[in-house]
Amino acid sequence: MKMGTMKIGYARTSTVEQIAGLEAQDCELRAAGVEKVFSERVSSVAKREQLEAALDFCRQGDVLVVTKLDRLARSMTDLVAITSKLKVKGVELQILAMNLDTSTPTGKLMLNLMGSFAEFEREIMLERQREGVAKAKAEGKYKGRVPTAQRKAAEVIELRSHGVKPEEIAAKLGISRASVFRVLKDRSDAANGL
Repeated sequence: MKMGTMKIGYARTSTVEQIAGLEAQDCELRAAGVEKVFSERVSSVAKREQLEAALDFCRQGDVLVVTKLDRLARSMTDLVAITSKLKVKGVELQILAMNLDTSTPTGKLMLNLMGSFAEFEREIMLERQREGVAKAKAEGKYKGRVPTAQRKAAEVIELRSHGVKPEEIAAKLGISRASVFRVLKDRSDAANGL
């Protein structure tokens, strides 16, 4: 490690796991030379405040260390987002269980491959979604959602006819001012035969 470089650890267990899991991760991280550990007991889907704190704490030249990939990221997409933040800051990532270290060419390659698979997986998912929507439309089963403002058009017109200002209508109905004006314009255009 270069002078001034610090190894920062991140440990996490889900809320259902024992505190012993955090202690075991802490021991493993310390054995790997980690000087400061951020840890939390929170499920992977909840807000991970200590992970954000660890990412903020890292400085250029530092190394973020985790015991396992699933302690750090929820998904490959999440991993790509985290590693992008680290890369911008000039921080390397080390995953002990995978023997992955992004300061090495092999580690960078592994991470890039994992990111490529995540992107590929997302593209396939989006393609399937588009195909499913097209099939449902062809069968007359897919209508799409009706925009909120259009569902509230009658209320917009009613309130406006009572002299309520567009800003107040927007606040009362929970829609944007632009939506209020669009509904009023559509009504006006229809009344004028446009």
